[in-house]
Amino acid sequence: MNDPIGDMLTRIRNGQMRGKSVVSTPASKLRLRVLEVLESEGYIRGFEESKDSFGHPAIEISLKYYEGQPVIRELKRVSKPGRRVYLGRDDIPQVRQGVGVSIVTTSKGVMSDANARANGVGGEVLCTVF
Repeated sequence: MNDPIGDMLTRIRNGQMRGKSVVSTPASKLRLRVLEVLESEGYIRGFEESKDSFGHPAIEISLKYYEGQPVIRELKRVSKPGRRVYLGRDDIPQVRQGVGVSIVTTSKGVMSDANARANGVGGEVLCTVF
């Protein structure tokens, strides 16, 4: 797998299209940090670490719905393995005039765009969520 973050985001999108309450993805530290941001911003119910049927570490993601519709309307990968996108703190875009959130990996960890601006750091923009 060349793009583990893109794979996780696709699993979330596919799970929401099928109306699933829980989706599973292989575990990694970066995926956990991205899920922490999604949970703190209120886009998913939560997540927990588990093992898959082969004993490999996995993450169970609890998806969030409001009145039968997914809370996440749009989930886009920005920085890809073939084209990395690094932005300074002043250049990090607001998603939908601040309604959505960009997830940025910085030297101080993975955080939302608002936290990155508040901490005065830029970094790689992983994805945008609305």
